[in-house]
Amino acid sequence: MDAQSYTAALADLRGVRDEIKKARAVLARLEAQRDKQIGLLAGYDKAKAERIAPAAGLSLADVVALVPALAPDGLAADAPETAPATPDRSGDGTNLPAAQAPGAVAPAMSAPVQEAAPAQATPADARTRHAPAQPSVDVPVDQDAPRTLPSIPDGAAGQVWFTHTANLLSQRPNFTQQARSTVFLDTDTGVLVHRNQTHQLSLGAGTAAEILTAVFHAVPEGAERIYITAGDPWHRDAARYPYLRDAVAAWLNAPIPGWRTDTGRGRDRMAGHFVHARHPVGRYQRENGDQHVEIRSVGEWFDVDGDDPATVRDAFVLLWQALRRHWSDAVVMGSPSQTGRDLWTRTIPQRGQYAEGYPVLSEELRGLLHATAGQGRTELILPPGVPEQLPQLVEYDRTFAYAKHTWKSPVGTPRRVTAATFAAWSQKEQMRALYGCGHWQVRVTVPDAWQHVGILPAPAPGERAWHYPSTPGSTFTTWAGGPEIHTALTNPVQPWKVEILDGILWEDGKPLDDWAKKLKETWTNLVAQAHFQGAAQQARAAHLASRAVRAILLYGIGSFAQRPRMVTGTTPRTLERDVPADAEIIGFDDERITWQKPTGFSRDPNAHPEWAAAIWSGARAALLTQRHRDENTYAGALHTPPGSVIAFRTDALYLTQPEAWPYHHQPGDYLLKGHLAGPVAAPTTEEELLTLRDAGRAALAQSAGEV
Repeated sequence: MDAQSYTAALADLRGVRDEIKKARAVLARLEAQRDKQIGLLAGYDKAKAERIAPAAGLSLADVVALVPALAPDGLAADAPETAPATPDRSGDGTNLPAAQAPGAVAPAMSAPVQEAAPAQATPADARTRHAPAQPSVDVPVDQDAPRTLPSIPDGAAGQVWFTHTANLLSQRPNFTQQARSTVFLDTDTGVLVHRNQTHQLSLGAGTAAEILTAVFHAVPEGAERIYITAGDPWHRDAARYPYLRDAVAAWLNAPIPGWRTDTGRGRDRMAGHFVHARHPVGRYQRENGDQHVEIRSVGEWFDVDGDDPATVRDAFVLLWQALRRHWSDAVVMGSPSQTGRDLWTRTIPQRGQYAEGYPVLSEELRGLLHATAGQGRTELILPPGVPEQLPQLVEYDRTFAYAKHTWKSPVGTPRRVTAATFAAWSQKEQMRALYGCGHWQVRVTVPDAWQHVGILPAPAPGERAWHYPSTPGSTFTTWAGGPEIHTALTNPVQPWKVEILDGILWEDGKPLDDWAKKLKETWTNLVAQAHFQGAAQQARAAHLASRAVRAILLYGIGSFAQRPRMVTGTTPRTLERDVPADAEIIGFDDERITWQKPTGFSRDPNAHPEWAAAIWSGARAALLTQRHRDENTYAGALHTPPGSVIAFRTDALYLTQPEAWPYHHQPGDYLLKGHLAGPVAAPTTEEELLTLRDAGRAALAQSAGEV
């Protein structure tokens, strides 16, 4: 084979690769359709797995794994009383093999005092609603097996994790952030707003090249940031690609005469495009290097509902003005996460214990937190966990939720708390540790009589997937934060058994308190402006600005987690050998190759996953139970009747009945967001839930307008 044949064969191989990718996408859609159909068939009272399995082309075990309620009676009756010797791979999280290391049982804590709720009639078929018991059948180990969470190594090997990364600290900046010249563009209408000027552009097909040409013609002095307010031009060729992300990557990487992919500049150096299905970022620079520009989606900041570019511009102006009341050098940067972290660094104390900065954990502990600390709770409970016909669907959303959980965060050098260490402590010391800032590896047992939703997260199949086992008597091993451990031990229904296997414990501190207080005050002021502003456009702009403050805090917290990053790049076809060896090729044309590769953990001075993990744990716990101190009342899923919780979505809770929970417009309060009268067919997919959610919000808005 000569060089020409080799090149031609490579091109053919890439074509085969693309065809495989498309075929896999089609297969995935068909499999999802099959699984949904199985779920619908399972709703029939006399449905049997023995009949569904051959019709679906699956084994009996596969069907039972999808719908546990279809387990044949014989299998369930023959199941051994003890856990099987092989791990249960059903994906439910029940019967997961417990760690062999002995654990120390956490002490029973005092449950919160509250008035007794009236007894709720519980139908017999609701006793196993939330996670029906899995049959003890041997399911082959496959890609659907639950993830095994990592542990801290024993002895000296694990002890070296409990340090900080050398010469890496979060420090207060000694420079003033520079603002970027910004324009706002609606690619559907071609309307461009730059400062107080409005232009009408002709954008052709809406390619990045046409957008840059038109914008720089209308604004000769140039722009450094272009916010797309409507139109999503990166989706215009989506029908040609199997995945939306592929269409976005192709749009970003299409050649632009006179421009190339930006290599980064300045202190907030961000190089290369960011490929995201909904909110991508294109970074370009002139071939001569004297101009840099970003194309971004304004959807990173807030949802635009038909707002014109002028209203969006006003929202950013109001946001900047409101932030300046608390930070004299505040600058609105490209994204909420960048802005949030920059503002936080400007609240680092200039004197006291952490005047020199907050040290960054060892890479090993950051990796452990990345693998074992999930974010928001997302769970859809299917029939028979809820009625097939819902009496109604009621949505409650926790207002500015994460701001409620920033008052205390872990600081200092962490220490390890082994099971033996925990067992040797007095009960008072144990309770103090569990109330403090910690991250615990635990073996959990659900009470035998449990009839409600799950409390603690357990790993499910998928890279970042979690679920919440609730089958009575089941045992599983997981990692969880202090707020959730406390909820498991003190919940208003029935205490769970929690055994401490290992743990990480920090000192209690307030590294985020000043930052969060300033953002909460900024949010409160903008909400008030939106409410009392007489001019409709300015009221709408103030509302959007308040949503932007929420995004700054929300994504600022997320940025502390510092996930391993994926970067994209391009290489000319003539330099194919220069494609990084660990890169995945995601596209190519006659001129260039587009690739992506993981970068792992960078030396980020503001990487504090321990802060994000603590806040996320507190927010998940508050979805279950939250006390309103002023009225000594409680709200949350565990204060509803069993079988009435339909779904959790990060800050939102979906129920089959309304609750009389107080709302005072404060962060963390449960706001009635939607109310859809029934009967309503229970949602079986996320898409169906979102459709019902939108209908419920529209119905509530209509009823409020009629009052």
